[in-house]
Amino acid sequence: MRLGREFFDRPTVELARALLGKRLAFGALEGRIVETEAYLFRGDPGCHAARGRTPRNAPMFGPAGNTYVYLIYGMHHCLNVVSGREGEGEAVLIRALEPLAGVETMRERRGGGGLEDLCRGPGKLTRAFGITRAHDNLSLLDGEMRILDSPEEPEIRVSARIGLSAGADLQLRFFVAGSAFVSGAKARNG
Repeated sequence: MRLGREFFDRPTVELARALLGKRLAFGALEGRIVETEAYLFRGDPGCHAARGRTPRNAPMFGPAGNTYVYLIYGMHHCLNVVSGREGEGEAVLIRALEPLAGVETMRERRGGGGLEDLCRGPGKLTRAFGITRAHDNLSLLDGEMRILDSPEEPEIRVSARIGLSAGADLQLRFFVAGSAFVSGAKARNG
């Protein structure tokens, strides 16, 4: 079942935790969310909205439950779920998925590879799912891309976010304990 507005309408850190175990579906592709990172409007220099609204980060200021897709290092797209209060610029980065459906399509898009590595990391998962800037600022409430409910209540671990220098000390990364699909060897063993 597709999750509705009430699921997304909560504080960003709470949403980052709540997304774990839920399923991202896009067309015939589906994966279980096993790793997220929260990005906050206030007190978080690692957040794209920390310095205010720009054309690039404008979707972050929209309604909770929309997408925010950006390009990093000129080559990797990152999928975020807009969260928090409208006008404040917060989002949850989807960092890793456990592939569930459409695995062969994911392998083709990624040029092969083992199941555990197909969606391990934000750039890998967007490539596997075919997510680009064209999917920026879309509603997850009624479009082809959606978040589906799951009865799973995984054991959650918390750490600092990966790959940031600004706000590197903030404990805003959440992941499913023991998942082989989480990015970073240390995290998979935690």
